[in-house]
Amino acid sequence: MPKVEFVGNGFGRTKTVDAVEGGELVDICDHHFAPIPFSCRSASCGTCHVDVLEGAEFFEPAEQPERELITLLGGHGRLACQAKVRPGPGFIKIRSVLA
Repeated sequence: MPKVEFVGNGFGRTKTVDAVEGGELVDICDHHFAPIPFSCRSASCGTCHVDVLEGAEFFEPAEQPERELITLLGGHGRLACQAKVRPGPGFIKIRSVLA
């Protein structure tokens, strides 16, 4: 089961959660009250832009809307509203760009 660690939530703390079957990162964040801000949830605002510090290989490849906005945002990271965590073992460490 993949673990997702959220770093630097504005208070200098981390939060690690189990993403039992993978899935959409936005749902994992909502379910575990993760410290990632969301606004549009549709790959149009960039509020949920995260730096992937470790474990990028445990995400599904980005789809076109996410790739386009990431390019506008500097070409790195993922959008938590669009990223999908692969099922299976793994460790992902992310940090909100806005934190």
